[in-house]
Amino acid sequence: MTRDKRFFAGLVGVAAVVTWLVWTGITDTMVYYLTPVELIERVEASPALADQGVKVSGDVVPGSYRTSSDELLHTFEVADPDDPQVRITVHFRHPIPDTFNDEAEVVMEGRYLGDGVFEATEVLTKCGSRYEALPEEMYDVDDGDYGGGSG
Repeated sequence: MTRDKRFFAGLVGVAAVVTWLVWTGITDTMVYYLTPVELIERVEASPALADQGVKVSGDVVPGSYRTSSDELLHTFEVADPDDPQVRITVHFRHPIPDTFNDEAEVVMEGRYLGDGVFEATEVLTKCGSRYEALPEEMYDVDDGDYGGGSG
């Protein structure tokens, strides 16, 4: 085998290993979550899913948040983003995230207990406002000054 062919074979081997590592890394860390509609449909189709942990995403229903003074229990409703009439009640027995509010979009991990109750072991809030671009009037592109002032 000539030197060029060995180099090319080694290069193909390295590329194959790197491709395999990237692919397995992506598939192992990829997380899919269900909406309330999908969760209810899947549990109706396969009741055994209720015993498994799942991730669910939805919008907190304004005015539905309650907390118990006797025990650490947070209760709130989550509506499906595509069909707000479909709701599940969430019970969460850990400290609630600081960014949680009545208009939050949440991703929860836990078990669906049936009767519309989801027992969450983890609640994460999505905070889209932190990632929005600055309004054009807040940043003057010409002089690089924040607040619209002149340089």
